[in-house]
Amino acid sequence: MTETYLLSMRTAAVLFPVLALLTFVPTAIALYRRHGIMTRWRVLSLYGGAYYALSAFCMTVVPLPSRAVDVCAKYPTFAEPQLTPGVAVADVWKEAGHRVTLDALVLHNSAVWQTAFNLVLLLPLGVFVRFYFRRSLPAAVAAGAACSLFFELTQYTGLWGLYTCPYRLFAVDDLLVNTAGAALGWAAAGPLARALPDLETLDDRALVPGKVPFGRRLIALLLDMTGVALLTAVLAVMAPFVLGTEGVVWAPPAAFAFWYVLVPWRTGATPGKHALLLRLVTTADGGRPRLAGLTLRAAVLGLPQLVIWFAAVLFLTFFPEGAAGAVEVAVEGDTGQAVEGASRIGYEGLTYTLADDPVGGLLLLLALAAGPALVAAYAWAVHRHSQGLALHDILSGVRNVALPHTRARGGTPTPRGPGTPRGPEAARRPETARRPEAAHGPETAAPERPRTDPGPHAAAGSVRTEVRRTW
Repeated sequence: MTETYLLSMRTAAVLFPVLALLTFVPTAIALYRRHGIMTRWRVLSLYGGAYYALSAFCMTVVPLPSRAVDVCAKYPTFAEPQLTPGVAVADVWKEAGHRVTLDALVLHNSAVWQTAFNLVLLLPLGVFVRFYFRRSLPAAVAAGAACSLFFELTQYTGLWGLYTCPYRLFAVDDLLVNTAGAALGWAAAGPLARALPDLETLDDRALVPGKVPFGRRLIALLLDMTGVALLTAVLAVMAPFVLGTEGVVWAPPAAFAFWYVLVPWRTGATPGKHALLLRLVTTADGGRPRLAGLTLRAAVLGLPQLVIWFAAVLFLTFFPEGAAGAVEVAVEGDTGQAVEGASRIGYEGLTYTLADDPVGGLLLLLALAAGPALVAAYAWAVHRHSQGLALHDILSGVRNVALPHTRARGGTPTPRGPGTPRGPEAARRPETARRPEAAHGPETAAPERPRTDPGPHAAAGSVRTEVRRTW
C-alpha cells in the first residue's frame, strides 16, 4: 500500500511542472485582472492547491492497469458498487482477526490505515475552503462530498470509459470518510484563519499607488509579442499576392506598427494591455497619447526585437547552407537531425567567416549578443526606476496606468488584519463601513470629500459616531 501511494506522489510530481508551465500565463492574466497584482503568497497558495488536487486525483487512479490486462476478469468483484455503510468497520474487525489488541486493531491493520488515509485525503480541501475561499462548514462538507463523489465515479466508470470495467471499488464508506475529512480540515483551519491575514490584505499591501507591477507589464508584452508574430506570419503569406515576393520583407515592420502604434492610438492600449487591464497615457498630464509619442515608444521598445530580426537576416546571409540544410532535413521529418545539422554547419560557417571575413563575423556575433543584452538592460532600468518606468516610457513620455481590477470594482469585503474573524465568524460581529481604498484598491482610491456644511444635526451625528466607535 505504501508503494502505491509513493507511486501516485511521484506521478503527480512529474506531471505538475508541465501543467504549471502550460497554465502559468492564463493564471497570471486571471490573477492580475482579479486582484491587480500577483503576490508570491497567492501564487504559492494557488499552485499548492493545484498540486494537492493533482496528487489526490493520482492517488485515486494510479497505478493504472496495463492495456493488455483484462480488467473485467481480473477485478470481477469491483463491477458492482459497495453501497452499504459500515463495511469499513467490518473490514477492520476482519483484518484484526477478531483480536482486541493495539497491534491487531491499529498498528498492523491495513483497513485502519486505508480508512485513515481516506480521512486525510480531503482534509486540505477543508482548509482551502475556509482560509482561501472563506466559506462556512456546509460549503466545506458540500465540496468534500462533490470531490469524493467525482473520485468514486472515476473509479466506478473505469477512468470514464478508458477501461471496460472498473479496476477500483466504488465504496460509500470512502465517500463518507472523505467528506468527514473535509469537515475536519475546515475545523482545524480555524486558528490558522484567525491568526493570518487574508490574501486580499496582502494584495492591497503590495499594490503601490501609481506603479504598475513589472510582471503585469511583462505578461502584457508577452501577449503582444505573440500577437505580432502571428500577424507577421499572416502578412508574410498575403504579401506575395499583393506586393510580390519582395513585399515579404515589409511584413514584420507593418505588423509591429499596426499592433504597437495604430491600435493603441485608436483604442488607448495594445491588445495585450487590454487583456491585463492596462492603458497608455501621457506622463505629463495623463491624457491620451499622441501618434508621435506612440511611434517613438514603439521604436524604442522594438529595438531588441529588431536586433534579433537583424541577426536572423545576417545568419541567412552568411550561412545559407546551414539554413537550407536545416530546412531540407526538417522537411524529411527528423527535427533532431535538423537542429544538429544546422548547428554543425552554422559552427563551421561561423569559423570560416571569422577567418575569411572578420568584420562580418564580428558583426554577426554582436547582433546575436545584442538582443539578450538589450532585454536585460531594459529589465534593469525598470527595476531601478522609482515608478517602474522603462526606457521607452521615459523617452516617449507615454506610460502605463492600471485600470481598477475586478475585485476592486466588485466591492469585496474589507481586508482584515491578524486576529480578525473570517467567514462565518465575521457574520457575528458588526463591522464599520468599508473605506474607499478597500473598495477601489490603491490604484484608484476614491478621494475623501470635505464636508463644508455640517448641518444642524452635526452634534448628534458626532455622538452616534462616538458610540459606534465605543462598541
